[in-house]
Amino acid sequence: MEFPTDPNLIVGMDSVDDAGVYKITDDIAIIQTVDFFTPIVDDPYWFGQIAAANALSDVYAMGGVPKTAMNIVAFPIKEMDMSILRKIIQGGLDKMKEADVVLIGGHSVEDKELKYGLSVTGFVHPDRILTKKNLTIGDRLILTKPLGTGIINTAIKGGLASGQAIDFVTHLMATLNRDAAQVMEGFPVHACTDITGFGLIGHVAEMVVDSEFGIGLWSEKIPIIPEAFDYAAMGLVPAGAYKNKEFREGMVDISPSVKQAVLDILYDPQTSGGLLICVEKESANDLLNELKKKKVSNCAVIGEVLSVPKGRIVVS
Repeated sequence: MEFPTDPNLIVGMDSVDDAGVYKITDDIAIIQTVDFFTPIVDDPYWFGQIAAANALSDVYAMGGVPKTAMNIVAFPIKEMDMSILRKIIQGGLDKMKEADVVLIGGHSVEDKELKYGLSVTGFVHPDRILTKKNLTIGDRLILTKPLGTGIINTAIKGGLASGQAIDFVTHLMATLNRDAAQVMEGFPVHACTDITGFGLIGHVAEMVVDSEFGIGLWSEKIPIIPEAFDYAAMGLVPAGAYKNKEFREGMVDISPSVKQAVLDILYDPQTSGGLLICVEKESANDLLNELKKKKVSNCAVIGEVLSVPKGRIVVS
């Protein structure tokens, strides 16, 4: 399939990055992304917040600042009361206000299955775009949110999640990646992505596939929502985790010491997950400390960029 081309297109369909980037002037490029999904929590207001935070995250991951958004709505108007939709939209609006983003329009359709999300446009300097492919040997990887949201959400759907777990994961998914993005601006960051539906390993794989580098992940250092261990051991692993594993396990080397529950969590599809920041080794601890000062409290250095094995992920 042949896609239209343009000399000002910086990041487009030929890459696996989080958003598209188009150069407007020598100093300004626009970042464009879109994301929407079905409810993953019961509360419509919180669903709206989570869906908005998730969509905005792609702009932060590219090193940009989101500026405008448009609503995307699919709503079963014959089966659900309009008050539910109003609460969803209000949640999205409140999250956009928090991010200093202006809602400029949108589109809605009648659908049997409820869906909500945003199309987002942001700005970035053409020389400061972050992609997944500018790795340097020795770089450290910093993850800014703990893993396990997919497993917790599966437990919620099964009526098995604790109230504490539900509250924690709801607030976690609704948290913007803005603070983390602002902090990393002051450091020698070489690459970045956000962890969403492909899970940690899936998104790390996109960074190293067909490259001259490998990535080592230190499983004991990776922040994980505590309850996710128990739910994973109970078999409450979403189908998406098994699909992620099937797709990428051929390029992963696993140490025998890594427990199965941990491995399930590494493949677990995340919703509105954290940023994965690839930063120069000497600056990693300083960046980590600055993130914690901004109350990005669950962040951690979880791995490094390796010279070998090329194109592979080593989990120890």
